[in-house]
Amino acid sequence: MSQEIAVIGSPEFTTGFRLAGVRKFADVPAEQKDEQLDDAVEEMLTDDNVGIVVMHDDDLSHLSRGVRKDAETSVEPVLVTLGGGTGSGGLREQIKRAIGIDLMDED
Repeated sequence: MSQEIAVIGSPEFTTGFRLAGVRKFADVPAEQKDEQLDDAVEEMLTDDNVGIVVMHDDDLSHLSRGVRKDAETSVEPVLVTLGGGTGSGGLREQIKRAIGIDLMDED
């Protein structure tokens, strides 16, 4: 069974992913993030059909402590954050956590 990519964030953030064919998404307007983002993340993390959850890095600050911990430590689905200050080092760690090996290791 193949798993899907899910995107959570503002409508402006999710639109590009939807145009690229991502079918699972949760639009959470900026003014409602504090109230709705936790529920959207919990829903995607418990969906067996989701393998990767994509969010904007800045949205992590709107999550409650427990949901943020669950999202950051989740292996399946794996959380990938874009934007903000994650840079390539953050993406490298996310990939390593998701698949269990460091693809960029030169040893």
